[in-house]
Amino acid sequence: MPLPKTESPGALQAILVSRGVRMTQQRRIILEIIETATQHLAAAQILRRAARVDPNINRVTVYRTLSLLKRQGLIDELDLLHTKGDAHFYERRPQREHMHMTCLRCGKVQELESELFDRVKGQVQRDCQFHIVVARFEMEGHCGECQKYSRTRSPSSK
Repeated sequence: MPLPKTESPGALQAILVSRGVRMTQQRRIILEIIETATQHLAAAQILRRAARVDPNINRVTVYRTLSLLKRQGLIDELDLLHTKGDAHFYERRPQREHMHMTCLRCGKVQELESELFDRVKGQVQRDCQFHIVVARFEMEGHCGECQKYSRTRSPSSK
């Protein structure tokens, strides 16, 4: 499942401006890349896309902007169980928390919103008197396409 479309393009910028954050042209470019992303992006991917628009954008600008967005609670940083090495990925903070499933074979990341996830969080809060601020649920396994591929290639299917 791809990332959901931004509900209102420019929303991240509007939120930051309303909070008194200075908006540079380079920051605007980075925000647009994050808002229009259809997949989870690593900082290096954000930098490559931003540099196509403005070659003067550098790694420091990208990381400072990501840090600002995290501090403001507007994006989440994910490691996706380190299935892709030590890389970290970024996504807009969704309206509703969701699970991430990463395929060990092809690397595809799928997202799932689930009432079950919401119920588990509720049970943790009730049973443990624990106030959840952020909940992450990440799984790794094999996506449907890779399972089909494995079945057609396995010796028992011949």
